[in-house]
Amino acid sequence: MASICINDTLTDDELGSILSKLENDKDKEIFGLVCKRWLGLQSKERKRLAARAGPHMLQKMAARFSRLIELDLSQSISRSFYPGVTDSDLAVIADGFRFLKVLNLQNCKGITDKGMASIGGGLSSLQSLNVCYCRKLTDKGLLAVAEGSQGLRSLHLDGCKFVTDEVLKALSKNCPNLEELGLQGCTSITDCGVADLVSGCRQIHFLDINKCSNVGDSGVSTVSEACSSFMKTLKLLDCFRVGNKSILSLARFCENLETLIIGGCRDISDESIKSLAVSCRSSLKNLRMDWCLNISNSSISCILTECRNLEALDIGCCEEVTDAVFHGLGAMGTEMRLKVLKISNCPKITVAGIGMLLDKCNSLEYLDVRSCPYITKSGCDVAGLQFPDFCKVNFTGSLNEPDVLL
Repeated sequence: MASICINDTLTDDELGSILSKLENDKDKEIFGLVCKRWLGLQSKERKRLAARAGPHMLQKMAARFSRLIELDLSQSISRSFYPGVTDSDLAVIADGFRFLKVLNLQNCKGITDKGMASIGGGLSSLQSLNVCYCRKLTDKGLLAVAEGSQGLRSLHLDGCKFVTDEVLKALSKNCPNLEELGLQGCTSITDCGVADLVSGCRQIHFLDINKCSNVGDSGVSTVSEACSSFMKTLKLLDCFRVGNKSILSLARFCENLETLIIGGCRDISDESIKSLAVSCRSSLKNLRMDWCLNISNSSISCILTECRNLEALDIGCCEEVTDAVFHGLGAMGTEMRLKVLKISNCPKITVAGIGMLLDKCNSLEYLDVRSCPYITKSGCDVAGLQFPDFCKVNFTGSLNEPDVLL
């Protein structure tokens, strides 16, 4: 009986159907090793790629991976290479990867507005762009992206210090489906820019304005009202103009809020935090409020007892908090879900308080007690405290911290 060659029997569409059913990336790579024909099919069907390549190689990649939708050219801070990604590379990407939806250029410090203009002019289907710490970028290049890639849903500009309110105006006008925006360290952003942003972008669920020192209560209040049903993550680290008005506005409008970062917002006090705890009792999972110096036992107790889905809490350097913050836990009918607790530099919390916490919390994975003079490893051992088997206790700063509250 004559042998049958699978390549003579199956069409490209049929082989493509087989390839699409392979869920494991390694299996898909093995598929491409069978023969040149199968390699060609595997290349055309590839959707994601992380690479380090110059213009000539990118042109070859564009011809081979014609249906690519995700391209990662990001560099790490510690392992960057010279010259890295350039404007010429971005011109090739804009011309060759027409179906691209996700582009990561984080830490590609060589790119300029000229490269961004190429992206805006060529990638109309782009939905996600990360140019964090591309420090040469200004409004000019990012305006081109906002105007040319109007389907943007995610834009991360952390560390792009030349970005101003003009970019936010352009996003509001051209990108109504924007859902994620990262502006950490963009210190030229103001309340007016944030208000302009949410006048057109009302579906934002993630907004990072950490260290945007010119944003205050006015901007945050406008955001909370405009994006009330969508907002889930709001980061306001070291925004010293943010106070109780912002928190009360979030409590009033953002009942679906899951993550709130307000570390270093020193004007926030107990009453607004208690309002937030009651309003977001079902949704709030992560709360960072280190260096909120006006916070005391009453609001933290309210957070711990009301927010039953809370998973991470940072109250570091809240020096007025004492063991009494844990007294109300005994009346709770259910176990806490808390996984991360950071109480570093809280000198009035003792081993007794930690014991009360452990009685109601078996899920704890990380506990930071650095610079708590009454909480030491030997003291915990003498008290017979039983931490969960998987819990890491940071007594001295020798452990890596989880990034859930960054």
